[in-house]
Amino acid sequence: MLCFDIRTLEARAESVDGRLDAGDPVWEADDSRPVEPGVHVTGRLSSAGHDRFYFSGRFEGTAVAECRRCLNEAIVQVSEDVQLIFAESGSDEAEEDDVVLIPAGERELDLRSAVREEWLLAVPAFALCREECRGLCPSCGADRNTGECTCPPPSDPRWDVLRTLR
Repeated sequence: MLCFDIRTLEARAESVDGRLDAGDPVWEADDSRPVEPGVHVTGRLSSAGHDRFYFSGRFEGTAVAECRRCLNEAIVQVSEDVQLIFAESGSDEAEEDDVVLIPAGERELDLRSAVREEWLLAVPAFALCREECRGLCPSCGADRNTGECTCPPPSDPRWDVLRTLR
């Protein structure tokens, strides 16, 4: 469960232990989504003053990314410690950049969109399918992990003068 009653939060802190599923409507089309069972979110959500709330926790999950060397699928583990401040829009704290806004008059605090943003920042932009990935041939584009290509070795014409000095 990642949605909490604001009135309850004003009275006491709540433990967070929930999942953000890969099929949740909070994800957008181009997002780097987690694989099932989704992003596991744990932590504590508490009041931080009038119309302000503080979340301190962690999320963990697995994402599918594109290997930066061979362009094949790469499975990456993603985990991150998170601290978030939520404030009602229109309050003084709402002007700060790192504050997550809660619409005025809202009765429920939904962590899903904030967790989505933190997830997208935590997924590595340059993933590797494995450390020893050999990548693609720069000439023909063959996957060098599956075997050698038939391209001749690259030749730099600047070295031709040295080859004639025998």
